[in-house]
Amino acid sequence: MTLAPTAARPFGAVLTAMVTPMTLSGDLDLDAAVRVAKRLVDDGNDGLVLSGTTGESPTTHTPEKADLVRAVVDAVGDRAYVLAGAGSNDTVHAVRMAEQAAEAGAHGLLVVSPYYSRPTQEGLYRHFATVADATDLPVMLYDVPGRTCVRIAASTYERIAQHPKIVATKDATGDVAAAAQLAARTGLAWYSGDDSLLLPFLSVGGAGIVSVSAHVVAGAFAQVVRRWDAGDTAGALEAFLPALPVIEALNGAGAQAVMSKAALEALGVLDNRELRLPNVAASEDDVALVRDALATAGYLNDGVRAGATTLP
Repeated sequence: MTLAPTAARPFGAVLTAMVTPMTLSGDLDLDAAVRVAKRLVDDGNDGLVLSGTTGESPTTHTPEKADLVRAVVDAVGDRAYVLAGAGSNDTVHAVRMAEQAAEAGAHGLLVVSPYYSRPTQEGLYRHFATVADATDLPVMLYDVPGRTCVRIAASTYERIAQHPKIVATKDATGDVAAAAQLAARTGLAWYSGDDSLLLPFLSVGGAGIVSVSAHVVAGAFAQVVRRWDAGDTAGALEAFLPALPVIEALNGAGAQAVMSKAALEALGVLDNRELRLPNVAASEDDVALVRDALATAGYLNDGVRAGATTLP
């Protein structure tokens, strides 16, 4: 790794929850995945999260997940952190996913709260601890009650933060005040799981973001972080505002994988926008919405915003 981890930012500041490209026949397209991964790192991502919900983890199979990790680590693993999703409502399955991700070369794990089962807080704690115990990889938790129907309680965070492998959380609760308190009390690195909340999270000590719209706006987000770190809060806001149309287009309908693939196709990074059922490819109306957002934000076919500047 060329990026040295720190306690404050163990996985860097800007990470994309990466799509999993498919062929028109629905097979995993590793060549396209490598192309996307290289593009994202070139654009300013410090890390990539594979096989999350945006990566269609519910419909990709274990050998495919391992193959994806190997391909992406081989392509960009010397320049960026590669985290693998180890999310399931079956703890034994999540452990197997974690072990296979480690064997495939992942640098870390993303472990979401067990979905649908709605476990107790004790169940959450034991699930996270069991998965973290399974490998030597550092773990980022993922708290997304809108998808899992359960929220990680403050008391559970305080307990699980004592685990030596658990170093961060991706917070998609939208509760910035709670994030500020919990980050201070637990010492975990706190990453925003909501693209629109990058600046509020930074303002309360957040580490950065695990993003969907960074498929397009990673460079802008990297500038936001650099300017914030330099004490230029006005400049950070200036860098953030042009990304808002893309953030809305890729997240507003709640179909992040669908809209992200549509954006990558529109930018010429992917040659199709296929997904596996139950997700279906973006409609022509959706594509038009995405293209309008890209045009409004000033993104060209090379994915770089016109007039963008880089801080020294």
